[in-house]
Amino acid sequence: ATEMVQVTPFLLILGMVLVAPGYSAKKCVLTGSWTNDLGSNMTIKAMDENGNFSGSYNTSVSATENKILESPLWGSQHWPNMTTQPTFGFTVNWSFSDSVTVFTGQCFVDNEGKEILKTMWLLRLHVADIKDDWKATM
Repeated sequence: ATEMVQVTPFLLILGMVLVAPGYSAKKCVLTGSWTNDLGSNMTIKAMDENGNFSGSYNTSVSATENKILESPLWGSQHWPNMTTQPTFGFTVNWSFSDSVTVFTGQCFVDNEGKEILKTMWLLRLHVADIKDDWKATM
């Protein structure tokens, strides 16, 4: 699982945070800049009226020896629900490798009012032959 926190000009929060689902009247907003505990950065631009968004992801970790480049992302927030702690999903098309990662998660607000993304991801590598399919998904 991956955890990302919203970046503020004065405070960068890293590490594990206990989350109380259902707590908080403050709405968790996906748009903005986020940093995870490994130093990867993500920016989500404005959402459209259907909950669709785009942005960029700059990972700090990679198995490839290629130079890491900022990569585009596209996603969707579960819009009809309009809860204070929405679910979402997005895809990153890595600019520096032949792979794609999909993320799914939920945006939470903790007891101190900090916005936190809790996500799971699945990465698909390109393989040259179907017999290597077994090792292409992480």
